Amino acid sequence: MQKLLKLIFICFLIFSINDSVYAQVKKLSVDDQLLQDSIYKSNKKKVLNFSIKEFDELFFEYFNRKNDPNVLLTKTEFYSYTVQIATFSDRLAHLYPDQKEVAATNKEKWLSESYEEYLQYKASQKK
Repeated sequence: MQKLLKLIFICFLIFSINDSVYAQVKKLSVDDQLLQDSIYKSNKKKVLNFSIKEFDELFFEYFNRKNDPNVLLTKTEFYSYTVQIATFSDRLAHLYPDQKEVAATNKEKWLSESYEEYLQYKASQKK
């Protein structure tokens, strides 16, 4: 009986922690998710074949354009960068199987990047 109570208590803790972690994941609008899905499908094969050099070029181009106060990325451009960077995590997970969890977390982070938050960042740059 005592073991059963411990099991129920542990399950309760796991589910409550899982719910609070899940609640912290940012949700994108349906339109943004559809755009991301479209970009993912059209670029997946290309990105999975990127060399590290090609990925580095994409990554630095994104950060240079994102941080340039004179450049405002369109929604499609923004998600094109973030989805391609997220997709490269799949390649890293395949190349380094012991890093699958890190790659999955990284992919989730990049796919949760929001264009609206980017626009807020750009507005704060001009102040």
